[in-house]
Amino acid sequence: MLIKKAIIRGIIPLIIMTTLSIIMKYQGIDTFQVKGTFLVGIIATSITAASVIYEIEKWSLLKQSIVHFIIMFLTVFPCLLISGWYELNSALDYLKVFGMFLLVGIVLWSVAYFIFGKILDK
Repeated sequence: MLIKKAIIRGIIPLIIMTTLSIIMKYQGIDTFQVKGTFLVGIIATSITAASVIYEIEKWSLLKQSIVHFIIMFLTVFPCLLISGWYELNSALDYLKVFGMFLLVGIVLWSVAYFIFGKILDK
């Protein structure tokens, strides 16, 4: 079942990064770094859990990609906005973050497509 696979894939980075965040907190490490570590865990969890979408063989690559994008937009993008990693004082700042989100997503999707769709299929 895909939901079970998604939970199993996603829980591993969540547990690891949450544990690291707790350890960092108790060591007195800066709150900004603790929050950032935890958010990276949320981002990694979202990405790894959503990877099961590409195992739905009856869906086209386009549909898989669109659904994956929507999940990333609803999970990763808000993490970027609340992270404090970017200056967000104007609508343009939000657009810049969205642009970086899109650019990184397109690059990573393209690399994954090339590796898993072209190289490993051979």
